Amino acid sequence: MRRTVTLGLGMALYALACSASLAADGITGAEHWVENAGIRIYVWEKYADKPTGKKVVVLAHGSATAGRESFDLQVPGKPSYSLMDRLAREGFDVFALDTRGFGRSTHPDTHMTTAQAKDDLKATIDYVLKLRGVSKVDLLAWSWGTQYGGMYVMDHPGTVEKYVSYAQMHANSPDVARRRARIDAFRATPYITIPEAGWKPRFTSMAPAEVNESDVVDAFAKAAAKVEVKTATGPQLDLATILPMVNARLVSVPTMLIHGQYDDVADTDGLLPFFAQLPNPRKAYVVVPDAGHMMHLQKGHRLFQQEVVGFLKDAAP
Repeated sequence: MRRTVTLGLGMALYALACSASLAADGITGAEHWVENAGIRIYVWEKYADKPTGKKVVVLAHGSATAGRESFDLQVPGKPSYSLMDRLAREGFDVFALDTRGFGRSTHPDTHMTTAQAKDDLKATIDYVLKLRGVSKVDLLAWSWGTQYGGMYVMDHPGTVEKYVSYAQMHANSPDVARRRARIDAFRATPYITIPEAGWKPRFTSMAPAEVNESDVVDAFAKAAAKVEVKTATGPQLDLATILPMVNARLVSVPTMLIHGQYDDVADTDGLLPFFAQLPNPRKAYVVVPDAGHMMHLQKGHRLFQQEVVGFLKDAAP
């Protein structure tokens, strides 16, 4: 089934969607392809029963792994680790994109940028708004995704109902300091290759081993290595050189900041000043125990999901 959606400024988006039931509990997955100015953006969707008539959530991935592998990891015998499945069971229609340079989307020959990722997110949200006939989406962004996601919210607040900024980066975090030391290596090539074992240290940077389950770490590393044959370095350059990219005073929608107790990217010292500047009084700051930067795939993931669902479902004025 091929759909064409015509938007302003002469831009056309094309999507090819193929659906297949993935689980006995009625959750369905659908692949979408969104084309924008020669860039093909892969979008993965999950929903329970029927997709229509639901609140829509869009998920923005971080600087290393694509959306589907980040948010819909399927671990045998441990279904709770899929954030997309949890949100689908809670009644949401959930979409996760791969920005250019990641996963199944177009890999440009040169360095891609955070600003271009914001454009890919905009193209995806424009498509989803048309596809589902809604005027707003909820947006959840993780890690580097909080930069292009936050930039999108600043530019297009009228299309975002609520915003969850998960593991938001700040200029003085230990992780960003390590990236600055590698600027020359990132500039030398637009992509690097990460072996399967290289995906695992993200789970233990500043986080004790007991917050992880080895089979979950192994499943993530295997899935990431399979889809990220080459990983873009453009996001690393931006994180090392142009933070901050988001102005809290311009993030005007209801917002939750949430991160793990042991996160090496997000911490209260760096983020409470940002939180204080958010202008919308409907805001929340949550720290989740038993979790680090990979919180959605660590032992604190159930509490993380609970907090996210509660924030997105809260209908208080």
